[in-house]
Amino acid sequence: MIPQDTVAKILDSAQIVEVVGDFVTLRRRGANYVACCPFHNEKTPSFYVSPSKGIYKCFGCGKSGTAVGFVMEHENLSYVEALKYLARKYHIEVVEKEQTAEEIAARQRSESLLLVSEFAGQFYKDALKEGEGRAVGLAYFRSRGLEDATIEKYGLGWAPKGRHALLDAARAKGYKDEYLTATGLCKQYEDGHLADLFSDRVMFPIHSVSGRVVAFGGRTLSSDKSVPKYVNSPTTEIYLKDKTLYGLYFARTEIVRQGRCYIVEGYLDVLSMHQLGITNVVAPCGTSFTVDQIRVVRKFTENLVLMFDGDGAGIHAAERGIGLALKEGLNVKVVLIPDGDDPDSYSRKHTLEEVQEFLAANEQDFISFKTDRTLAEAGNDPLKRAELINDIADTIALIPDQVKRTVFVQATAERFDIDSQILFQRVRRTREKMLVDDQAAADRERARRERLSEVPEAQPGDPGPQDVPVPTVEDLAFENPVLAPCERELLWFILNWGVSELEFETDHEFYDPEGNSTVADFIRSNLEADHFAFVNSVYGRTYDAYFALYDGRPELDQDGIVRMLMDGADRTVANMVAQLTQERYNLTVKNYQAAMTATATMLVMRVPRAIRVYQEKRVTVRQREVEAALKDAPVEQQLDLLRELQRLSVLRARVLKTLGRVQ
Repeated sequence: MIPQDTVAKILDSAQIVEVVGDFVTLRRRGANYVACCPFHNEKTPSFYVSPSKGIYKCFGCGKSGTAVGFVMEHENLSYVEALKYLARKYHIEVVEKEQTAEEIAARQRSESLLLVSEFAGQFYKDALKEGEGRAVGLAYFRSRGLEDATIEKYGLGWAPKGRHALLDAARAKGYKDEYLTATGLCKQYEDGHLADLFSDRVMFPIHSVSGRVVAFGGRTLSSDKSVPKYVNSPTTEIYLKDKTLYGLYFARTEIVRQGRCYIVEGYLDVLSMHQLGITNVVAPCGTSFTVDQIRVVRKFTENLVLMFDGDGAGIHAAERGIGLALKEGLNVKVVLIPDGDDPDSYSRKHTLEEVQEFLAANEQDFISFKTDRTLAEAGNDPLKRAELINDIADTIALIPDQVKRTVFVQATAERFDIDSQILFQRVRRTREKMLVDDQAAADRERARRERLSEVPEAQPGDPGPQDVPVPTVEDLAFENPVLAPCERELLWFILNWGVSELEFETDHEFYDPEGNSTVADFIRSNLEADHFAFVNSVYGRTYDAYFALYDGRPELDQDGIVRMLMDGADRTVANMVAQLTQERYNLTVKNYQAAMTATATMLVMRVPRAIRVYQEKRVTVRQREVEAALKDAPVEQQLDLLRELQRLSVLRARVLKTLGRVQ
């Protein structure tokens, strides 16, 4: 098995346009690319590739999926083989290994942390609508010119005063303290007690590229100088702030469509620009602009515009960002907002057309930016002019593309009326030094890894770190843990064999002379006959999403439905689908014997049984509810409850009999 970190690296590196473009001639159309479908004959292009979503879709034959799915379909490869193909394409080393219990636990733990973080996002959002949240937090957002639609769309919120508001609400919902601290939402003190990290602050939720809430930024409204203006979530297992950009989830489509991305400094800069109508704008999350964030931008566009304040700090940030972005191969421009304003305040003072005109008129390439900033200061001083030219040449040396370097060298030579060969020599020497420095850094990293590899492995019996507990169904904060295993099993059958037919023999109680039923139809019809619906929302959402495609897209086969679910916007559903469909291929000792049985036979045996077990559990749950209600019910209602209890008892006995159990 390919390690999860390697799989993540492959998926992060795979560019859908590059992958598909190896096999199909793509033409740009707006934010997407089009071509004639490689999977069926057609004269008019109906095959679309979306860089922002990372998927392909043919509206002719219905095939769709991710970069991995395309390679699987086009080259007739398995999932693992497709990953290896992409690894070779992007020069990623693959060292296969079996998935360990720790890795399984880590995957499940990550989902649990995301659920906790999303709960917090809803908690802060709800708190903004009432009491002090409405009076203070909502009033602040409105005072900054944010409209209610913007506040709602971006999930802005309020962290109540006191240090236990979120903690108490999360505990009441069954979320574990361990996950509250692991997400950085709560802080544990030396005496062991927990308290909220955020209190008495307006809240800015930070979303992953797929739209899930992974972290928060909180701004105080207090005038007390001893109180930090901003408190930001720490780096956690689900939030790497150096690789995250605020607003990217909402900006990615427009970034691709416009072919450029604006970088600003703060949350309100992003929100005000988006509200104005310029939505291809993102910001670092409480950090300086990083290389990893630049690489994230590069997945959507190669054109970057640094939009910073015109003061000294803004100029310094722009200079730093230029070097980082150029070294990563991006095309960089700079626009400085007039001193005294920032993108937030400037966008609130001007119309959309005025801001667009300002940006178009004031964007500069890095040569013009550096020249305009220092040339006037240099005046006729030859040494200062030489320092400026050398600085520009050293910046050009960062560009990996030789053609681009040549163009910028020639432009600089013309600008300063200097022999281009002198600049080429400077650029060449700088690049040679860079290569030496990079090699030295690589050697140091290799030596560090070798030293670590020399540490002897722990022997049996040696004390080691405590194992991470594998999260159970209850750890995922399901509404009804008793029913969760049954709903999980039914969903497992649907996701893996939903379109497969149940071939009952003529003497089977479920035999239908009019024809066989599919697994999906059989499960759904039995649930509807009993007026049952999944009570655990994470399973219910996945169930509903499956049948929306099953009913609405009859041309899709089982794999097509699963791929579309995994590519969908609801990442909770996507993760659940991935988890349940991957289990299909895990042969453990426990189910080895079952795997020897033909699939058709296995389905006929196990699907009806799974339905009956679920029926029995539902009846049992209802019995407990009625028994609890009976204790406090008034006399006039007790008779009706006793009758229902009797009916449930008879029904449960009947179901147990079909299962071969005694009551």
